[in-house]
Parts: sequence; C-alpha cells; structure tokens
Amino acid sequence: MANQKKSKKPNLYFERLMAIVAMLNLCLVLFDLSYVPWRNFYLGKFPQITQIYDPIKGIEPHRETKNYLEAVNALEAQVSQTGLTSPEAKTKLEELSRLSSEMIETNPFASANKSGTLEKIKNRMRDRITKGSAKQSFATFWSQPYLSQNGWQKEMIFFNQKIRPLIATNYYRQVDESGDFVDIFWWIDLPFVLLFSLEFLTRIFYIKRRHPSFSWFNAILWRWYDLFLLIPFWRWLRIIPVTMRLDQAKLVNLQPFNRQLHQTVVANFAEDITEVVVIRVINQMQISIQEGEIIRWLLQKDNLRPYIDINDVNEIEAIAGLLVQTIVYQVLPKIQPEITAILHHNIETVLHQVPLSRNLQILPGVTKIQTQLSEQLATQLTTNLYKALVGAVEDPVAKKLTNQLVERFSQALGTEIQKQQVISQIQSLLVDFLEEVKLNYVQRLSQEDIDQILEQTRQLKTQPPIQPVAKQATLREIRY
Repeated sequence: MANQKKSKKPNLYFERLMAIVAMLNLCLVLFDLSYVPWRNFYLGKFPQITQIYDPIKGIEPHRETKNYLEAVNALEAQVSQTGLTSPEAKTKLEELSRLSSEMIETNPFASANKSGTLEKIKNRMRDRITKGSAKQSFATFWSQPYLSQNGWQKEMIFFNQKIRPLIATNYYRQVDESGDFVDIFWWIDLPFVLLFSLEFLTRIFYIKRRHPSFSWFNAILWRWYDLFLLIPFWRWLRIIPVTMRLDQAKLVNLQPFNRQLHQTVVANFAEDITEVVVIRVINQMQISIQEGEIIRWLLQKDNLRPYIDINDVNEIEAIAGLLVQTIVYQVLPKIQPEITAILHHNIETVLHQVPLSRNLQILPGVTKIQTQLSEQLATQLTTNLYKALVGAVEDPVAKKLTNQLVERFSQALGTEIQKQQVISQIQSLLVDFLEEVKLNYVQRLSQEDIDQILEQTRQLKTQPPIQPVAKQATLREIRY
C-alpha cells in the first residue's frame, strides 16, 4: 500500500504540472483571441503590451493618422518656439486643417473596422466648435483666431485628452500573400503543441501497453479530449482538455458541476424519451388489438406472429394455481373467524325475521338457544366450505371436474366473443381506452417533476445494496 501511494504521488505531480502548462497555454490563447477586439483597452491601460504584441498580429500605425499626430506634435513644438501668431505656426495650422479634411474624406479607420471611432471624433469636434459640418469644425479649430480667442493651452488639453487617444487607436494590419491578416501567434503556440504531442504519444503507447486488446484507435479515443491541444485552429476548444486535466489533477473539483450538468441533460431528454416510449407501447398495443392478436391470444388461437415461449410453462395457469393455493392454505384460515361472524350475523337476522321465531322468543331460554344454534351453524358452514375448497384442490377427481368446468367456461366465452359484433365492440373500447391513457396519463407524466425523479434515482444509487434472500420457488416448481 505504501509503495502504491509513492507511485501515485509522482503521477499526480506530473498531472498537475501538465495541467498548469495547459492552463498557461489556454490563457495565452484567450489573450490572443481577445487582443484585436480589446486592443483599445490594452493600448490605454498597458501600452507596453501593445508595443510587444502588435508585430505578432501584423499591426502597425496607420500612415495617415500617424502623420496627422506628428503634424500636431510639430505644431506644438513650433508654437513653443515662435508663438501662435508666427507665420510658421500659421503654415502648420493650415496643413492640419487640410489633413483633417482628408481624414474625414478618406476615412483611414475603415481598414481596421473602426469607422465608429471616426464618427466619435467628428461628433466631439462638432460639439466643441458648435458647427454643423465636421470639416468646418476642424478648419475653425485649427485657426489662429479661434486658438487665440479660446486659449491655446485650453484647446490643446481638449485635443490631447478627447481627440488624440481616439486617433491613436487606429492602425493598419498587414495582409499576407493568401489574403489573410498576418498572425504569427503559431510561433508562440508551437512549443506547447510539440510538448502536448509528445505527451499524447507517450500516453497512447502507455494505454496500448496497459490494454493489449485495445486498437490504436481505441487508445486514441481514451484521450480524445487531448486532441484539442494539438490542432492549430479553433484553439478556444482547448478549454475542454484544460478543464478535464484540472479535475484529474485535483486542482479543481468539478463533480458538483458534472452532477448538475448530467441532471440538466437528463431532465431535458427524460420527458421526451418517456413520452415516446409510453406512446410507442400504447400504439403497439392498439395495433395488436385492431389486428385481433390480443383476442386470438386470449382464445389460444394461432397468432399471425408466433408467440415465443422461453420456459415451456403456461405462466397464466401457474400464476392462477399459485394464487389458489395461497388463498386456500394461507388466507382463508386467517379470515375464517371473520367469515364465521358474518354467517352468524346473517343467520340471526334471518331467524329474527321469521314470525314463529319472534313468537318463541317470549319463552325463557329460547333466545340463548337460538344464539348457540346460529353460532354452531355458522361455524359448521365455514368449516365445511373450507374443507370443500381444500378437497377440490387436493382431490384428483374434483380437480379434473374443476378443470373441465374452466375449460368449458373458456370455450363458451370464446364462442360468444368470436361473434363479430362482440369482437368489434371490445376492440373499439380497448382502443379508445388506450387513447384516453395517452391523452390523460401521458400528459400528466410529462408534467412530472423530472428533477425530483432524478433526485430519487440518485438516492437509490447511493443506498447500500440489499442482501439477497433465499430463492423462492420458481414457476416450474409449482404443480398442483
């Protein structure tokens, strides 16, 4: 036992190490998938990350918006040297006005699917200048009179806080020869794929060695979820093997989640499956009734479909014999006092209704004698009746006569049932009855609380197994 624990510990450590590596790889994959949609967030909060990761996604600053921001930087440098009213500053303001008009017309944000950003820039500039046209608003903003009147520092603070960050988010993404965006994330993912491939092959060889009867395909299916770690597309599916590895390494307990997931899946299908099964059985019974198979079976006629007998025993006769023996030898002796009391009560009632008996009751002692006689008569009747039943069961002649009676009764009943009118009525009533069962019982069944049923099933599974009892007599052993 100690050696087993020691052997399991290194295995558990290895599973945890590989689970952590797979989790790290999944985090990188999720970051890569989120980088382009969330690049504005990363650029605003972690600009160092964008400087490192932009080349991996083939992202570079857009030429037009980059030139625009460089022109603004040149204007700020010129104003700090020669002032806002200098001819050099005026020239740079005119250039910025021209670049603003070109930016609005050419929309350099469209290539990065960021046309909404340009609309946001235009709206903010229109709100600042209160002009109807975005071009006019930019032309007014980049003019010496406006900047002098409203304050150079104040307006540049507005631009650097509200406009510059939006323009800086624009980028150009390179396209390769196949027409797809450049993305070299696979270079980062390749070492992980090689590691997982080596681990997968090792596991497959180990499984094949441990289970020689397995084919290579079965061995691969044993670790089917690890295949998601090897494919270079749909990398987000790696969440499946990562989750399973974390559970196997006992780093995360997913048993409550698995139980709830299984219960949800079963609850979704249980109602439909139950309805289909029940309705299918009822439909089959209706077809058998309409085709006359049930009637022919009851009358012991040859069926269209041969009846399969698995034990050479007439189960109905055996069950009837078992019931008769149980009633005669077990039930009747226990209820004999009650039967005697009922007979006693009925005999006394009859005696009281006879006029002569009522007249004799005025004589002393007659009432007591009547009571004793009724008790003896009831007891005698009960005893004789029970003996007759026992004799009918045990006496071969009585048994033969009883069988003849049952056989004659069956023949007479079969003869009458075989009349077309009776058969049609019975079949119609049975089919209608089964149809009512479908409409009423199956509908109530579909409204059952599936969660409660599943909970009861789970409780039954968790209960300790019941010890087997002594084998009861089989139908083959019943002879009478």
